[in-house]
Amino acid sequence: MVSGAKTSIAFVFPGQASQKVGMAAELLEREPAARRLFQRAGEVLGLNLAELCTTGSDAALTRTDIAQPALLTTCVSWHEALRERGVAPQMVAGHSLGEFSAWVAAGVMGFEEALRLVRRRGELMEQVGDRRPGGMVAVIGLQEAQVAEICVCASSVGVVVVANHNSPGQVVVSGEPDALDRVLGEVKAARGRAIPLRVSGAFHSPLMEDAACSFAGLVARLPLEAPQVPVIVNITAEPVTDAEAARQAMSRQMTSPVLWTESVRRMARDGARIFIEVGPGQVLSKLIERISGDVRALPAGSPADLAAALQALAGQPGIPRQETHPT
Repeated sequence: MVSGAKTSIAFVFPGQASQKVGMAAELLEREPAARRLFQRAGEVLGLNLAELCTTGSDAALTRTDIAQPALLTTCVSWHEALRERGVAPQMVAGHSLGEFSAWVAAGVMGFEEALRLVRRRGELMEQVGDRRPGGMVAVIGLQEAQVAEICVCASSVGVVVVANHNSPGQVVVSGEPDALDRVLGEVKAARGRAIPLRVSGAFHSPLMEDAACSFAGLVARLPLEAPQVPVIVNITAEPVTDAEAARQAMSRQMTSPVLWTESVRRMARDGARIFIEVGPGQVLSKLIERISGDVRALPAGSPADLAAALQALAGQPGIPRQETHPT
Protein backbone atom coordinates (compact mmCIF):
# COMPACT_ATOMS: atom_id res chain seq x y z
CA MET A 1 0.00 0.00 0.00
CA VAL A 2 1.35 3.44 -0.92
CA SER A 3 2.40 5.43 2.14
CA GLY A 4 -0.22 8.01 3.01
CA ALA A 5 -2.82 6.42 0.72
CA LYS A 6 -6.31 5.94 2.07
CA THR A 7 -6.83 2.49 3.60
CA SER A 8 -9.04 0.41 1.29
CA ILE A 9 -11.91 -0.95 3.39
CA ALA A 10 -14.83 -3.15 2.42
CA PHE A 11 -17.91 -3.47 4.63
CA VAL A 12 -19.63 -6.86 4.41
CA PHE A 13 -23.01 -7.66 5.93
CA PRO A 14 -24.12 -11.12 7.10
CA GLY A 15 -27.29 -12.84 5.96
CA GLN A 16 -30.06 -14.89 7.48
CA ALA A 17 -28.96 -17.55 10.01
CA SER A 18 -26.57 -15.06 11.64
CA GLN A 19 -29.38 -13.78 13.85
CA LYS A 20 -29.64 -14.95 17.44
CA VAL A 21 -31.50 -13.95 20.57
CA GLY A 22 -29.52 -11.30 22.45
CA MET A 23 -27.71 -10.04 19.35
CA ALA A 24 -28.82 -6.44 19.97
CA ALA A 25 -28.69 -6.32 23.78
CA GLU A 26 -25.30 -4.60 24.20
CA LEU A 27 -25.84 -2.61 21.02
CA LEU A 28 -29.04 -1.06 22.39
CA GLU A 29 -27.47 -0.48 25.78
CA ARG A 30 -24.46 1.41 24.40
CA GLU A 31 -25.51 3.07 21.13
CA PRO A 32 -28.15 5.87 21.11
CA ALA A 33 -28.37 5.67 17.31
CA ALA A 34 -29.28 1.98 17.57
CA ARG A 35 -32.05 2.78 20.04
CA ARG A 36 -33.46 5.32 17.60
CA LEU A 37 -33.30 2.88 14.67
CA PHE A 38 -34.96 0.07 16.61
CA GLN A 39 -37.66 2.43 17.87
CA ARG A 40 -38.37 3.57 14.33
CA ALA A 41 -38.39 -0.02 13.08
CA GLY A 42 -40.98 -0.89 15.69
CA GLU A 43 -43.16 2.01 14.59
CA VAL A 44 -42.86 1.14 10.89
CA LEU A 45 -43.51 -2.59 11.27
CA GLY A 46 -45.71 -2.73 14.36
CA LEU A 47 -43.21 -5.18 15.88
CA ASN A 48 -41.13 -4.83 19.01
CA LEU A 49 -37.87 -5.71 17.27
CA ALA A 50 -35.81 -4.49 20.21
CA GLU A 51 -37.46 -7.07 22.47
CA LEU A 52 -37.24 -9.82 19.84
CA CYS A 53 -33.52 -9.17 19.38
CA THR A 54 -32.70 -9.02 23.08
CA THR A 55 -34.98 -11.31 25.09
CA GLY A 56 -37.24 -12.84 22.44
CA SER A 57 -37.54 -16.50 21.50
CA ASP A 58 -35.34 -18.44 19.14
CA ALA A 59 -38.48 -19.72 17.40
CA ALA A 60 -39.62 -16.18 16.59
CA LEU A 61 -36.23 -15.08 15.28
CA THR A 62 -36.06 -18.16 13.07
CA ARG A 63 -39.20 -17.08 11.20
CA THR A 64 -38.11 -15.60 7.89
CA ASP A 65 -40.55 -12.68 8.04
CA ILE A 66 -39.13 -11.63 11.43
CA ALA A 67 -35.50 -12.66 11.00
CA GLN A 68 -34.98 -10.49 7.93
CA PRO A 69 -36.08 -7.09 9.35
CA ALA A 70 -34.47 -7.95 12.70
CA LEU A 71 -31.11 -8.66 11.11
CA LEU A 72 -31.32 -5.66 8.79
CA THR A 73 -31.99 -3.33 11.73
CA THR A 74 -29.13 -4.82 13.73
CA CYS A 75 -26.67 -4.55 10.83
CA VAL A 76 -27.67 -0.98 9.94
CA SER A 77 -27.24 -0.05 13.61
CA TRP A 78 -23.67 -1.40 13.63
CA HIS A 79 -23.02 0.44 10.39
CA GLU A 80 -24.18 3.65 12.06
CA ALA A 81 -21.83 2.96 14.98
CA LEU A 82 -18.90 2.69 12.57
CA ARG A 83 -20.01 5.78 10.61
CA GLU A 84 -20.20 7.83 13.81
CA ARG A 85 -16.61 6.81 14.56
CA GLY A 86 -15.44 8.03 11.17
CA VAL A 87 -14.93 4.61 9.54
CA ALA A 88 -16.28 4.47 5.99
CA PRO A 89 -15.91 1.84 3.25
CA GLN A 90 -14.68 2.17 -0.29
CA MET A 91 -16.95 -0.74 -1.34
CA VAL A 92 -19.68 -2.88 0.24
CA ALA A 93 -21.29 -6.29 -0.18
CA GLY A 94 -23.72 -8.49 1.69
CA HIS A 95 -24.41 -12.21 1.80
CA SER A 96 -27.97 -12.88 0.58
CA LEU A 97 -30.22 -10.84 2.91
CA GLY A 98 -27.11 -8.91 3.95
CA GLU A 99 -27.05 -7.31 0.52
CA PHE A 100 -30.01 -5.15 1.57
CA SER A 101 -27.97 -3.75 4.46
CA ALA A 102 -25.28 -3.03 1.87
CA TRP A 103 -27.79 -1.11 -0.28
CA VAL A 104 -28.62 1.05 2.75
CA ALA A 105 -24.93 1.58 3.55
CA ALA A 106 -24.30 2.65 -0.06
CA GLY A 107 -27.21 5.14 -0.02
CA VAL A 108 -29.26 3.29 -2.63
CA MET A 109 -32.31 3.31 -0.37
CA GLY A 110 -33.21 4.59 3.05
CA PHE A 111 -33.48 2.45 6.16
CA GLU A 112 -37.26 2.60 6.34
CA GLU A 113 -37.69 1.65 2.67
CA ALA A 114 -35.30 -1.28 3.13
CA LEU A 115 -37.10 -2.33 6.30
CA ARG A 116 -40.48 -2.52 4.58
CA LEU A 117 -38.91 -4.27 1.60
CA VAL A 118 -37.17 -7.03 3.56
CA ARG A 119 -40.24 -7.58 5.73
CA ARG A 120 -42.25 -8.24 2.58
CA ARG A 121 -39.39 -10.30 1.14
CA GLY A 122 -39.45 -12.48 4.25
CA GLU A 123 -43.23 -12.87 4.08
CA LEU A 124 -43.12 -13.91 0.42
CA MET A 125 -40.35 -16.42 1.04
CA GLU A 126 -42.15 -17.84 4.06
CA GLN A 127 -45.36 -18.25 2.05
CA VAL A 128 -43.60 -20.05 -0.78
CA GLY A 129 -41.85 -22.28 1.74
CA ASP A 130 -45.25 -23.28 3.12
CA ARG A 131 -46.63 -24.06 -0.36
CA ARG A 132 -43.53 -25.76 -1.73
CA PRO A 133 -41.57 -27.17 1.21
CA GLY A 134 -37.83 -27.20 0.87
CA GLY A 135 -34.61 -26.57 2.71
CA MET A 136 -30.89 -26.00 2.46
CA VAL A 137 -27.83 -28.11 3.27
CA ALA A 138 -24.26 -26.91 3.76
CA VAL A 139 -21.72 -29.21 2.13
CA ILE A 140 -18.16 -29.10 3.46
CA GLY A 141 -15.03 -30.81 2.23
CA LEU A 142 -15.93 -31.45 -1.41
CA GLN A 143 -15.06 -29.59 -4.59
CA GLU A 144 -17.77 -27.45 -6.17
CA ALA A 145 -17.76 -29.66 -9.26
CA GLN A 146 -18.44 -32.71 -7.08
CA VAL A 147 -21.37 -30.99 -5.37
CA ALA A 148 -22.78 -29.85 -8.69
CA GLU A 149 -22.62 -33.44 -9.98
CA ILE A 150 -24.35 -34.70 -6.83
CA CYS A 151 -27.14 -32.15 -7.40
CA VAL A 152 -27.57 -33.35 -10.99
CA CYS A 153 -27.98 -36.93 -9.74
CA ALA A 154 -30.34 -35.94 -6.93
CA SER A 155 -32.47 -33.92 -9.35
CA SER A 156 -34.04 -37.20 -10.49
CA VAL A 157 -36.19 -37.10 -7.33
CA GLY A 158 -36.76 -33.36 -6.96
CA VAL A 159 -35.48 -29.84 -7.50
CA VAL A 160 -32.03 -29.21 -6.01
CA VAL A 161 -29.30 -26.73 -6.97
CA VAL A 162 -26.11 -25.18 -5.63
CA ALA A 163 -27.34 -22.03 -3.91
CA ASN A 164 -24.36 -20.46 -2.13
CA HIS A 165 -20.70 -20.55 -3.19
CA ASN A 166 -19.41 -19.59 0.26
CA SER A 167 -15.70 -20.45 0.16
CA PRO A 168 -13.37 -23.09 -1.26
CA GLY A 169 -14.62 -26.37 0.20
CA GLN A 170 -17.96 -24.99 1.40
CA VAL A 171 -21.10 -24.64 -0.67
CA VAL A 172 -24.80 -24.72 0.18
CA VAL A 173 -27.40 -26.62 -1.81
CA SER A 174 -31.09 -25.77 -1.85
CA GLY A 175 -34.09 -27.80 -2.90
CA GLU A 176 -36.96 -30.16 -2.18
CA PRO A 177 -36.85 -32.62 0.77
CA ASP A 178 -36.46 -35.86 -1.21
CA ALA A 179 -33.69 -34.40 -3.31
CA LEU A 180 -31.90 -33.06 -0.22
CA ASP A 181 -32.10 -36.49 1.38
CA ARG A 182 -30.40 -37.91 -1.70
CA VAL A 183 -27.73 -35.19 -1.45
CA LEU A 184 -27.08 -36.08 2.20
CA GLY A 185 -26.45 -39.70 1.27
CA GLU A 186 -24.26 -38.88 -1.72
CA VAL A 187 -22.15 -36.40 0.24
CA LYS A 188 -21.58 -38.95 3.00
CA ALA A 189 -20.58 -41.54 0.40
CA ALA A 190 -18.07 -39.04 -1.04
CA ARG A 191 -16.66 -38.50 2.49
CA GLY A 192 -17.83 -34.93 2.78
CA ARG A 193 -19.92 -33.34 5.55
CA ALA A 194 -23.53 -32.30 5.01
CA ILE A 195 -25.22 -30.04 7.56
CA PRO A 196 -28.95 -29.21 7.22
CA LEU A 197 -29.57 -25.50 7.84
CA ARG A 198 -32.37 -24.06 9.95
CA VAL A 199 -34.28 -22.21 7.25
CA SER A 200 -37.92 -22.27 6.23
CA GLY A 201 -37.48 -22.80 2.49
CA ALA A 202 -35.29 -23.55 -0.50
CA PHE A 203 -33.79 -20.08 -0.86
CA HIS A 204 -31.79 -19.10 -3.95
CA SER A 205 -33.40 -21.89 -5.96
CA PRO A 206 -36.10 -22.15 -8.66
CA LEU A 207 -38.60 -22.97 -5.89
CA MET A 208 -38.56 -19.27 -4.99
CA GLU A 209 -39.75 -18.19 -8.46
CA ASP A 210 -43.26 -17.13 -7.35
CA ALA A 211 -41.86 -15.07 -4.49
CA ALA A 212 -39.23 -13.56 -6.78
CA CYS A 213 -41.85 -12.43 -9.31
CA SER A 214 -43.92 -10.69 -6.64
CA PHE A 215 -40.81 -9.15 -5.12
CA ALA A 216 -39.60 -7.87 -8.48
CA GLY A 217 -42.88 -6.01 -8.84
CA LEU A 218 -42.24 -4.22 -5.54
CA VAL A 219 -38.67 -3.36 -6.50
CA ALA A 220 -39.81 -1.99 -9.87
CA ARG A 221 -41.85 0.71 -8.09
CA LEU A 222 -39.19 1.57 -5.54
CA PRO A 223 -37.30 4.87 -5.94
CA LEU A 224 -33.59 4.11 -5.84
CA GLU A 225 -30.46 6.25 -5.87
CA ALA A 226 -27.10 5.50 -7.49
CA PRO A 227 -24.73 3.85 -4.99
CA GLN A 228 -22.31 6.22 -3.27
CA VAL A 229 -19.73 3.41 -3.26
CA PRO A 230 -19.66 0.27 -5.43
CA VAL A 231 -21.87 -2.61 -4.28
CA ILE A 232 -20.49 -6.00 -5.27
CA VAL A 233 -23.64 -8.03 -5.87
CA ASN A 234 -24.39 -11.69 -5.20
CA ILE A 235 -25.72 -12.58 -8.63
CA THR A 236 -22.62 -11.62 -10.65
CA ALA A 237 -19.83 -10.81 -8.14
CA GLU A 238 -19.45 -7.55 -10.07
CA PRO A 239 -19.71 -3.95 -8.80
CA VAL A 240 -22.96 -2.06 -9.30
CA THR A 241 -22.70 1.72 -9.59
CA ASP A 242 -26.10 2.85 -10.94
CA ALA A 243 -29.69 2.64 -9.74
CA GLU A 244 -31.08 0.53 -12.59
CA ALA A 245 -28.38 -2.13 -12.16
CA ALA A 246 -29.18 -2.15 -8.43
CA ARG A 247 -32.86 -2.73 -9.23
CA GLN A 248 -32.01 -5.68 -11.50
CA ALA A 249 -29.72 -7.22 -8.90
CA MET A 250 -32.40 -7.01 -6.20
CA SER A 251 -35.02 -8.51 -8.49
CA ARG A 252 -32.91 -11.50 -9.53
CA GLN A 253 -31.24 -12.31 -6.22
CA MET A 254 -33.91 -14.56 -4.69
CA THR A 255 -33.59 -17.31 -7.31
CA SER A 256 -29.89 -16.84 -8.20
CA PRO A 257 -26.91 -18.43 -6.43
CA VAL A 258 -24.87 -16.32 -4.02
CA LEU A 259 -21.40 -15.95 -5.56
CA TRP A 260 -19.67 -15.08 -2.30
CA THR A 261 -16.25 -16.59 -3.02
CA GLU A 262 -15.89 -14.65 -6.24
CA SER A 263 -17.36 -11.49 -4.63
CA VAL A 264 -14.59 -11.48 -2.02
CA ARG A 265 -11.97 -12.13 -4.67
CA ARG A 266 -13.35 -9.29 -6.77
CA MET A 267 -13.20 -6.86 -3.84
CA ALA A 268 -9.61 -7.93 -3.14
CA ARG A 269 -8.71 -7.39 -6.81
CA ASP A 270 -10.30 -3.94 -6.59
CA GLY A 271 -8.04 -3.03 -3.70
CA ALA A 272 -9.87 -4.03 -0.51
CA ARG A 273 -7.34 -5.02 2.12
CA ILE A 274 -9.48 -4.79 5.25
CA PHE A 275 -12.93 -6.37 5.40
CA ILE A 276 -15.18 -5.35 8.28
CA GLU A 277 -18.10 -7.69 9.02
CA VAL A 278 -20.88 -5.33 10.06
CA GLY A 279 -23.39 -7.38 12.03
CA PRO A 280 -23.68 -10.25 14.49
CA GLY A 281 -21.34 -13.22 14.43
CA GLN A 282 -18.14 -13.95 12.54
CA VAL A 283 -19.38 -16.21 9.73
CA LEU A 284 -18.26 -13.94 6.90
CA SER A 285 -14.94 -13.11 8.56
CA LYS A 286 -14.07 -16.81 8.71
CA LEU A 287 -15.15 -17.36 5.10
CA ILE A 288 -13.07 -14.39 3.93
CA GLU A 289 -9.98 -15.74 5.69
CA ARG A 290 -10.40 -19.02 3.79
CA ILE A 291 -10.99 -17.26 0.48
CA SER A 292 -8.05 -14.86 0.50
CA GLY A 293 -4.81 -14.89 2.44
CA ASP A 294 -3.95 -11.36 1.31
CA VAL A 295 -6.63 -9.50 3.26
CA ARG A 296 -7.63 -9.00 6.87
CA ALA A 297 -11.16 -9.69 8.14
CA LEU A 298 -12.41 -7.88 11.25
CA PRO A 299 -15.77 -8.69 12.86
CA ALA A 300 -17.63 -5.69 14.29
CA GLY A 301 -20.89 -7.08 15.65
CA SER A 302 -20.33 -6.71 19.39
CA PRO A 303 -18.85 -3.91 21.51
CA ALA A 304 -15.71 -5.99 22.11
CA ASP A 305 -15.31 -6.78 18.41
CA LEU A 306 -15.94 -3.16 17.46
CA ALA A 307 -13.30 -1.95 19.91
CA ALA A 308 -10.82 -4.51 18.56
CA ALA A 309 -11.56 -3.49 14.97
CA LEU A 310 -11.06 0.18 15.79
CA GLN A 311 -7.79 -0.65 17.53
CA ALA A 312 -6.65 -2.61 14.45
CA LEU A 313 -7.53 0.35 12.24
CA ALA A 314 -5.81 2.90 14.46
CA GLY A 315 -3.07 4.70 12.58
CA GLN A 316 -4.19 3.49 9.16
CA PRO A 317 -4.15 6.29 6.55
CA GLY A 318 -7.57 7.84 6.13
CA ILE A 319 -8.91 6.60 9.49
CA PRO A 320 -9.44 9.32 12.11
CA ARG A 321 -8.01 8.95 15.58
CA GLN A 322 -10.64 7.37 17.83
CA GLU A 323 -11.82 9.26 20.88
CA THR A 324 -13.85 7.93 23.78
CA HIS A 325 -17.39 7.39 22.48
CA PRO A 326 -20.38 8.25 24.67
CA THR A 327 -22.68 5.41 25.73
